[in-house]
Amino acid sequence: MGNKYTKRYTEEFKRDAIALVDSSGKTVTAVARELGISSESLRGWYRKAKTDRGEGESGKLTSAEREELKRLRKENREQQQTIEILKKATAFFVKENDR
Repeated sequence: MGNKYTKRYTEEFKRDAIALVDSSGKTVTAVARELGISSESLRGWYRKAKTDRGEGESGKLTSAEREELKRLRKENREQQQTIEILKKATAFFVKENDR
């Protein structure tokens, strides 16, 4: 989650910072210094934006794909739990039926 000293930035600020890197021709480090933010933060935002635009490294998931994967994993976990419950219930009723 981050500690109490972690600074939070709005999505608008992040978009503007990324646009500044794209339009200014300056390095990420130079733009970060001008804005008074961590160059690593801006670099991460910039890489994520490039990936979301389809310009990133091959094999990297876009934000939408990451969200879908997260949703599908949760759904899969819930279905696995349901299956386990149904297996136990089936075994219980088979055992009860044999009495």
